[in-house]
Amino acid sequence: MHEKFTALTPQIYEYLVDHRSDKDPVLDDLARVTRELGGVSVMQIAAEQGAFLTMLVRLLRARSLVEVGTFTGYSALCLAKGLPADGRLLCCDVSDEWTAIGRRFWEKAGVADRIDLRIAPALETLRSLPPDPTIDLAFVDADKPNYAAYYEELLARLRPNGVILFDNVLWSGNVADATKTDPSTVALRELNDALTHDARVEVVMLPIADGLTLARKKS
Repeated sequence: MHEKFTALTPQIYEYLVDHRSDKDPVLDDLARVTRELGGVSVMQIAAEQGAFLTMLVRLLRARSLVEVGTFTGYSALCLAKGLPADGRLLCCDVSDEWTAIGRRFWEKAGVADRIDLRIAPALETLRSLPPDPTIDLAFVDADKPNYAAYYEELLARLRPNGVILFDNVLWSGNVADATKTDPSTVALRELNDALTHDARVEVVMLPIADGLTLARKKS
C-alpha cells in the first residue's frame, strides 16, 4: 500500500496549531491553568483536537452532546462553543476538584448555561438517561477499561448518523505493540478491533493527538 504522510516534527506541529482560525483567549487561559497542575495536565486534549471538536459539532448541527471524562473542562468548552444557544452538553465526571476549574472558564466563555455537569460514575449517569436515540454527538475520554461499556450505552441513545468519538485510541503507539498488556492498552486494542467489525457503525481512526476514532451510527 502506498503511504503518504508528513512526519509531525515539533516544528510542523507548531505550524499546524498556529494555522487554525479559532484562537480563543479563554481556551488559552484554561490550557495554561491546566498545565500549571503538573503531570496530570496530560489528560487535557490538544489544541488542534479541541478545534476539530468545535468544528464537528457545527458541521453536524448538533444540539445534544455527551462527554464522558471532563477533567478541567477544556474539551467541554470546545464542544459547547460549537452548540447553538439552545444546545446542551451533558458532562460526566467523578472529580469536583478538576471540574471546578472548568466551571470558572465556562462562565468566562459564556457557555455555562449550555452545560449540565453530573458528578457521578459515568456508567450510572448514562444508564439513567432515557433510552431514546436523541444524542447527536458523544466524546469519550475517560478510564480506558470502561470504553466498551460507555460505547454500548451511548450507541443505544445515539441518533442515526450521530457520532461517538473516542480519544487516546493509539495510546502512544502501545495498541500496535503486542508486548504491551496492561489493562488500558488491552481495553483500547480490543475496542479498536471490535469497532472495525461492528456492523452498526462506520468507523475511521484519525492520527490527531493520541489518536481519535469517529464512529458514525448507521441509519
